[in-house]
Amino acid sequence: MNTQWMSLLGLANRARKIISGEELSVKEIRSGKAKLVLLAADSSANTTKKITDKCKSYHVPLKIIDNRYLLGKSIGKDARVVVAVLDDGFAKKLLTLLD
Repeated sequence: MNTQWMSLLGLANRARKIISGEELSVKEIRSGKAKLVLLAADSSANTTKKITDKCKSYHVPLKIIDNRYLLGKSIGKDARVVVAVLDDGFAKKLLTLLD
């Protein structure tokens, strides 16, 4: 299990370069600020479809994370289903770590 991405996401969180939550993430995708979206594999079918469709139509890379607790833990919160990364540098590095 590679945990480097979790550390980097935590750093991005402390730098205030991420946003978490479904509605806030959708808003950032629409405005073009989201550079990468992380979605928990155990999110509801409705949320998964909504986020996947938004990412496709706005050409934002989307990565699936094992579960909501792992995603939440990496940013020092409880469970998180959707996290949007707002910084190009963090997004590019996270993409290489998650591939």
